[in-house]
Amino acid sequence: MLIFFSIIILSLIFPGIIVRTKSVLSGRKGPSIVQPIYDLIKLFRKGTVYSITTSWIFRFAPVLYFSSAILAALILPIGNKSGIISFEGDFIFFIYLLGLSKFFLIIAALDTGSAFEGMGSSREALYSMLVEPAFFILLASFALLSGNSSFEGLFNTLTFDTSIALFIGILAAYTLFHIALLENSRLPYDDPKTHLELTMIHEVMVLDYSGFDLALIQWTGHIKFVLYSLLVSNFFLKPEMNLGLQFLIFFATTVLFAISVGFIESFRARHKLRNNNKAIVILTSIAILVFFGSLLVLKKLF
Repeated sequence: MLIFFSIIILSLIFPGIIVRTKSVLSGRKGPSIVQPIYDLIKLFRKGTVYSITTSWIFRFAPVLYFSSAILAALILPIGNKSGIISFEGDFIFFIYLLGLSKFFLIIAALDTGSAFEGMGSSREALYSMLVEPAFFILLASFALLSGNSSFEGLFNTLTFDTSIALFIGILAAYTLFHIALLENSRLPYDDPKTHLELTMIHEVMVLDYSGFDLALIQWTGHIKFVLYSLLVSNFFLKPEMNLGLQFLIFFATTVLFAISVGFIESFRARHKLRNNNKAIVILTSIAILVFFGSLLVLKKLF
C-alpha cells in the first residue's frame, strides 16, 4: 500500500511542479505549488451538467478512466517490493488497462454527437494506435532480457551492468518519457492550454465534462504521469538497495519528470499535426532498437 499512496501523493503535487517550473523559467511569480490541488478540490465540489443527447457511456467513462489508472497503480512494484496485484503477464494487463481507459474516453466523446469532439477523438485514437507498438515492444524486450513476464520478476532481475545494457536503459527511459507526454496530451504532441479548433486533440474530447467528472479526468492524467515515472525508476533500481533509497530515487525521478515537462512546455513548440504521426512512429523505431539491443546483450542476434 505504501507504493500506492506514494503514487497518489505524487500525482497531486506533480502538476504544481510543472506550473512552478514554467513560472520560474518565464520570470513570473506564478501560483503556489499546491494550487492545482485547490483547483481539483474546487472541481470535486462542483455539480455536473449532462447533455440530453448523451447516454450512460458519457457518465460512466470518467469513473472507468480513473479506476483503470488506480488499478494500474496497484500493479506496479518498486525495486524488490512487489505491487498489491502481481501475476505472470501483468505488464500486458497493465498496458490494456490504460488502453481500455482511453477507449472509453474516446467513445464518450463520440457519444455527445458533436463533430468537434469526433475530430479530437479520431486524432486521439490514431495517436494511441501508433504509440501502442512502441510500448509493447519496449516492455516485451525487457521481459525477454530478464526472462520474466511479471513486473516484479522483470525489475528484480533486470540489470544494466554493461555499456550496451545501459544504453538500452537510456533509450527506454527516453521512449517512456515521450509516451507519457503523448498519452497525457502534452507538448510537443498536444497543448492542454489551446482552444484553437484546428489543433485541439484531448482538450476538445473533454469539453462537455464539468465538476466532479472533469476532476477525475484531470487527476487521472497526473496519476498516469507518475506511473510512467515509476516505470523508469524501476529500470535503474537494484533489489539490494534500501527501501528508503528506492523511494527516494522514485520521488527524484518524478520531480525530474515534472521539471522536464515544464521545461519542454516553456521552450518547445508544438508539432504541426501532420508531423505528429512521424514523431510517434519514431518512438516505435527506438523501441525496436531496444529490442535488438536486448538480443545483442543475450547474444541471440548473431
